[in-house]
Amino acid sequence: MALNLQEIDRERPVLIAGPTASGKSALALEIAERQGGVVVNADALQVYANWRVLTARPPDDDLARAPHALYGHVGRYEDYSVGHWLRDVATLLAGPERLIVTGGTGLYFTALTEGLAEIPPVPAEIRAQGDGMDRAEMLAALDAETRGRIDSANRARVQRAWEVLAATGRGLAGWQDDTPPPLLPRAQAQPILVDAPKDWLTPRIERRFGLMLDAGALEEARANLDDWNPALPSSRAIGAPELIAHLKDEMDLDTARVAACIATRRYAKRQRTWFRARMKGWERVSFAE
Repeated sequence: MALNLQEIDRERPVLIAGPTASGKSALALEIAERQGGVVVNADALQVYANWRVLTARPPDDDLARAPHALYGHVGRYEDYSVGHWLRDVATLLAGPERLIVTGGTGLYFTALTEGLAEIPPVPAEIRAQGDGMDRAEMLAALDAETRGRIDSANRARVQRAWEVLAATGRGLAGWQDDTPPPLLPRAQAQPILVDAPKDWLTPRIERRFGLMLDAGALEEARANLDDWNPALPSSRAIGAPELIAHLKDEMDLDTARVAACIATRRYAKRQRTWFRARMKGWERVSFAE
């Protein structure tokens, strides 16, 4: 269904989730321009300062049209968890401006509206051990309840669950069951999910990656080539490994482009799977008409 902006309450926060390249950022900006408010990033990759073009962070023209927050504020070598993000959002919620939270990281939205388990920090040596393990090995070590809840195809999610178990002796599912009240219950916000069918989204993904290359994505990758570490959270930017491989003469640019688009489509598929499972009560809108 189409979205009627006249029906959006100017006082309550707005949440806009959707797959990559689905147009959610444009919708958030339109609402902010018409009604006021701060556009707040809910994308785990757009927080990193070293990737602007490749993560499709808002350009300067958009930043000038409305206030934005939590974009590009984390350094390349820093960890930034959903807990960090929630603390940043809590500060913004305490301010005077209505928030328009938009992004594609489903875990950010569910943590915001359903709560986040208060799990002790994972020691660096356990995280380093997980970095050297195979995803299937970590998955097999998890308890059945945790395996049934996480996205088993997402290495980062599997490793996080393994780290929690290794560090605390308790499965991630058990910690989640003791989750405290949410920072922003869904009933107090206006949750919107952008529906993006595969046939509509795929050409948008391919077209956008071409535009990224035109806008300097390869030069951005070259700036990250020195001391490249694929284990860093910031290195998970979609398309970064492929462009780095091209710069290392491991594949030509056309091959890197195709591989990056495939990786983006797979990422969008994982996003849609999460949204279907965890955001059933959200209002769905579609631009694919």
